[in-house]
Amino acid sequence: MTGPDSRGGPRFEVCTGTPGSRITLALLVLAAAALATGPWWLGRAELRLLVEVCTYVSLASMWNLLAGYAGLVSIGQQAFVGVGGYTLFTLAAFAGVPPLLGVGLAGLAAAVLAVPTAAAAFRLKGAYFAIGTWVIAEVYMLGVAQVQALGGGSGMSLPVRVVKSIADTKALRESLVYWLALGLAVLSVAAVYFILRSRHGLALTAIRDSEPAAESVGVDNARTRYLVYVAAAGVTGMTGALIFLSKLRISPDAAFSVVDWTAYVIFIVVIGGIGRIEGPLVGALVFFTLRGLLADLGSLYLILLGVLAAGVMLKAPHGLWGLLRERLGMDLFPVERRLVVRPEKSDS
Repeated sequence: MTGPDSRGGPRFEVCTGTPGSRITLALLVLAAAALATGPWWLGRAELRLLVEVCTYVSLASMWNLLAGYAGLVSIGQQAFVGVGGYTLFTLAAFAGVPPLLGVGLAGLAAAVLAVPTAAAAFRLKGAYFAIGTWVIAEVYMLGVAQVQALGGGSGMSLPVRVVKSIADTKALRESLVYWLALGLAVLSVAAVYFILRSRHGLALTAIRDSEPAAESVGVDNARTRYLVYVAAAGVTGMTGALIFLSKLRISPDAAFSVVDWTAYVIFIVVIGGIGRIEGPLVGALVFFTLRGLLADLGSLYLILLGVLAAGVMLKAPHGLWGLLRERLGMDLFPVERRLVVRPEKSDS
């Protein structure tokens, strides 16, 4: 946005990007395009690992949007992972819905369920909200475990006919799942970016900085948070459907696991940098690197993750990306608005 001074003074511009950030964004687009060709040059183990990385990036981006911008510290997002997964299995096994289409419908189901969930959870504040979302997720898990048609507590597998309907060969099926996971990760990051660049992003930033101040300038805090919660639930549900489509089996304990789908996600966001789009990307890389190096240590691995998270919160409250940003002075996904004053052009 540009405009002249009313008295003929210097021009001003409201900017978000910088030349450096635009170059970096172009490199990220090229990297995503290169990853899209992964099935032709990566092995099956690498593809499965990247599917997992992409799903965690999606989950972490949505949790970062909730906690880092809307101030909604939910520890019950596994509810929507489970609902998404079970919706996909139900539609594919009993209604004959193509599994790839079922991923989108699973996201819709999770978003619809988020409406009554938000109506209950939003009555709580602060720590009570966090614990309340966890309790609601446990209620959903116990409810699903009672449905014998879905395998009860032991879960169910996708029927062979459904698996074969995805693709003719196993290699093609794994490639399709990989492309879906990569596309969902890119969509999640891009959605957060464009939301924060919009007027809704300004409202979220105002809420994060000061709720009373946001209300004083006309921001509807409750409505903004409600919309963000429902949108995040929809993407989380799609991610959950994709996770269990890749596994071909689902059970209540796995689908509604607070450790896998919330604790690890919070770890990723905290060490990467909460309230920054880049945080989930950096955190996911660190998490999977540590898992590859330390997973054989058993319970000591989880202890080390906790120690690392505590250390980052104490020494680098803005996460590892915050430290890099201080040194680089650049955002990969710039959303903060800056007023740039241009000198007045000479008539000569």
